[in-house]
Amino acid sequence: MKNSSKQQDYELIRKINDGDTSAFRQLVYMHKDVSLSLAISILKDPVIAEDVLQDVFIKVYHKLHTFQYKSTFSTWLYRIVINTSYNELKKKKHTVEIKEDNNAFDLPSSNRNNLIEADQKKYIHLALEKLRPDEALLLRLFYLCEYKIKEIEKVTGFTSSKIKVDLHRGRENLHFYLKQLLGDDLNNLL
Repeated sequence: MKNSSKQQDYELIRKINDGDTSAFRQLVYMHKDVSLSLAISILKDPVIAEDVLQDVFIKVYHKLHTFQYKSTFSTWLYRIVINTSYNELKKKKHTVEIKEDNNAFDLPSSNRNNLIEADQKKYIHLALEKLRPDEALLLRLFYLCEYKIKEIEKVTGFTSSKIKVDLHRGRENLHFYLKQLLGDDLNNLL
């Protein structure tokens, strides 16, 4: 994270702790997209992920006074997002059967031609949904958030070796699912 973003987060936190609720809205706005993406990578359901994110930001609001400024705010926040998402996933596994959709990749061949940028994002998202939660999460942290392995260790609590192995497997599985989805048009995506 750039130093100016870190300082901006710290300034907003100070304002929030002094009672400025509009500063909290700014903080949420700055971090909601990546937080939602991380929650979706674990939960595989945008609606549930949005509900979890509401819970996360309520927790953050009530616990913000405990933030120690020893790490970046995003590291602290994403750790809460990840833990809350995994807790929700555990609850859902006990109550809901996850059904595999074998037709998710059955697209008409006319859709496979001339990939445009919006389609690229859609196909990547579809492929990420097929990955194991740990793989999708780590790919998003590494590529979307541009976190280094050490930062990912802090956010997830995973060991360095697990992160490296899951990143490797995640890349391979992402490629496999994209190939399944796009066939020879995968080259146009890359």
